[in-house]
Amino acid sequence: MLRFNKIYFLLTILLFCTEVIIALFVHDNFIRPYFGDVLVVILIYCFIQTFFNLSKTKTAIYVLLFAFLVETLQYFNFITFLGLENNKLAKTIIGNSFFFHDLIAYVAGILITLGIENIVSKKKETLQ
Repeated sequence: MLRFNKIYFLLTILLFCTEVIIALFVHDNFIRPYFGDVLVVILIYCFIQTFFNLSKTKTAIYVLLFAFLVETLQYFNFITFLGLENNKLAKTIIGNSFFFHDLIAYVAGILITLGIENIVSKKKETLQ
């Protein structure tokens, strides 16, 4: 069950760096609010797949549920409950406002992930 997959690890690093660049330098109305949310679920998925040999579908579902949980906590202003409303890092990581379109972006990210996994899986089958 435990393993280290260097391809997923490299994807995790690449996606994390991309997210940091978006968070620090992109202040627009599309890339940061939408594309960043699509990428974050892919990032979490790749991180989990780096260390665990789990079903890709189950991992994707769990990541999506986790993202929905975080968004729900934002709806209930959880960051204020924790007393971190003035902490810039916490606000960036946890977020501080609920947006329905974030849920759609998370679903899109998971669908992209599963689509890519399906394509890669079929390529591997044809090469064998």
